[in-house]
Amino acid sequence: MLVCLPAVFWGFAPAWPVGVMLSLEGALLLVALAGWMDDHRSLPIWPRLGVQVLAVGGFSASLLGIGMAWWWLPLLLGAGIWSVNLHNFMDGIDGILAQQAMFVAAGLGCLAWGTSLPTMALLAAALFAATLGFWYYNRPPARIFMGDVGSGSLGLLIFAFSAMLWQRQSSLLWSALILSSAFVTDASMTLLTRMLGRRRWYAAHREHLYQWLVRSGMSHAATDRAYLAWNLLVAAPFAWLAWSHLRLAFPVTIFFYLAAATIWLALKRRCLRRHSAEGRHVTA
Repeated sequence: MLVCLPAVFWGFAPAWPVGVMLSLEGALLLVALAGWMDDHRSLPIWPRLGVQVLAVGGFSASLLGIGMAWWWLPLLLGAGIWSVNLHNFMDGIDGILAQQAMFVAAGLGCLAWGTSLPTMALLAAALFAATLGFWYYNRPPARIFMGDVGSGSLGLLIFAFSAMLWQRQSSLLWSALILSSAFVTDASMTLLTRMLGRRRWYAAHREHLYQWLVRSGMSHAATDRAYLAWNLLVAAPFAWLAWSHLRLAFPVTIFFYLAAATIWLALKRRCLRRHSAEGRHVTA
């Protein structure tokens, strides 16, 4: 994250107003500080949420000041807070979050470069390079770990870069959403099923698909490869399709997420059946 701080200043000017630069720097520092404190003494949920609202709200307000309509503020606020938290939820096995951040950063950089936004491409490249260096030591078996300070910061930056691309060219939003589909689908579907099952959705748990895959016998490395395969073989081509065929971008994104949710449900049920069968075998 320290690598990304100077990149924000040097990369933005003169393409973005100083207010946007400072608000993103401030938001990143706030989220990282809250994560660092939570790593060391477990902050309660409300102080953490308050910091996230302040950080995401300040950055979102800076975007509204350069042409975005005010009614987008609730959407930006919700998306930013969810991005910070879902990346924290998905940081549960070696290498998976660093790998995902590298893929999304590379994809956002390609979108920015292909749309003649070199400043954004530079920022995405800085995020990719910083995460690549971390991934080398975090890949299975991990020698270092990210913690909330890293996962929350990555979630904020991925949200911020996606929102900035959207602000410059609204059609890029759909491709950006597809690039993040592996984590968005897993975290969102897990949260939804917990809420529908009337479980304490806000409590700590191990019900994400990647966690079930590991419990079903896959190694951390194999699970990482499965998510990488989705990104490279499915998400990347569909993101390109949404970018290259603007009239189809919205329906392509809807179809893509419906398909992703269906596959998620099928894999989750398979893991549950296998777990149930193994449990009966042990009992017998």
